[in-house]
Amino acid sequence: MNILLVGSGGREHALAWKIAQSPLVKRLVAAPGNPGIEKLCELRAVKADDAEGLAALAREIRADLVVVGPEVALAAGLADRLAAAGIPCFGPTAKAAQLETSKAFSKAFLKRHGIPTAGYGVYETVADARAALDGFAAPYVIKADGLAAGKGVAISPDRPDAEAEIERMLGGRFGAAGARVVIEEFMDGEEGSLFALCDGRQALLFGGAQDHKRAFDGDLGPNTGGMGAYSPAPVFTADLVQQADEQIVQPTIRKMAEEGAPYRGVLYAGLMATGDGPKVVEFNARFGDPECQVLMMRFAGDIVPYLLACARGDVSGLPAPAFKPQTVICVVMAAKGYPDSPLEGSIIRGADQDFGPHVQVFHAGTKRREDGLLCASGGRVLNVCAEGDDIAQARERAYAAIKAIDWPGGFNRSDIGWRALERG
Repeated sequence: MNILLVGSGGREHALAWKIAQSPLVKRLVAAPGNPGIEKLCELRAVKADDAEGLAALAREIRADLVVVGPEVALAAGLADRLAAAGIPCFGPTAKAAQLETSKAFSKAFLKRHGIPTAGYGVYETVADARAALDGFAAPYVIKADGLAAGKGVAISPDRPDAEAEIERMLGGRFGAAGARVVIEEFMDGEEGSLFALCDGRQALLFGGAQDHKRAFDGDLGPNTGGMGAYSPAPVFTADLVQQADEQIVQPTIRKMAEEGAPYRGVLYAGLMATGDGPKVVEFNARFGDPECQVLMMRFAGDIVPYLLACARGDVSGLPAPAFKPQTVICVVMAAKGYPDSPLEGSIIRGADQDFGPHVQVFHAGTKRREDGLLCASGGRVLNVCAEGDDIAQARERAYAAIKAIDWPGGFNRSDIGWRALERG
């Protein structure tokens, strides 16, 4: 098979690493890729939001499958263009991807079909949004409607902070993504991420993970795209997963098809485990980042048949995905200043060394200089992932690898996995 992988981050490096292991793969091309992915396959300099250019590249290499990593490619309509060309795509159409690309669409869909989530309202002006706070209690959950690279969510502890956040979002902080804001009821509980592989009619559960959104230890600091993750997540008990599958995942796939937007690809359900059962925090239309990294390391099979079956519209003949019993943890190394003003260009040494069979370092925001040195070119730069018999062993291996990487321009949280560790 010829496969085109779209994207350039740590999620895509993990996907490339797993896809390249498949005996079904004849040729793997990534666009635009990164220095880590380049060691696994050939790269093409086509950006992830260039749907027309990517569709042309898929035709050029005679792709049997296109695997979409980032949400920007989905929002740009890449899956629609590929469908018109008869090329199977692992990733939903722009219409189906609205489950992620518009929080207002997603919340209305959930309400329309009685799928459990928090109460909410959608507002386009500062005056309306501020007045609407009267109907909510602190802490206030405020979200930009559109795509904001995982940073468009604020939890304000009091009314003045909530009003200031509304003004920032509607005032252009996230550009067009913040043209509307969604205000939600605060849900008390523990959050986790559940994944499902979908063919437009049905879904196969594909494991769970728990990430860490805040920039600093103790879940302090600004929201980020994710500073670390681990899988399995103890919050996902067997009962909770069954409830989520029956009440959230399967109904979502059925109702999307009934509404004329069959969903193919991976559905990322951000869930809150509340006293009333699981409720949807948000949907994403792609693998999470860095959750994808831990899932790819734990997945025990060949990922390609699953990706292809989703893209072709029939997962019925596949066995339930099997995962290793070990725990896998991912610690994100970010450039100093992230998420607001990450420092670019700092040199990284030691990231490409052999850390042994239990550790993988995925590139997320790196580039190779003309002199061959690796340097930072983004906010989240490296994903240090390790497996262990339990969370403690996995953490020990990951942080040992981090100590062996020489990067003064970076930082990382030192408490990834603390919830699982406290459970014992």
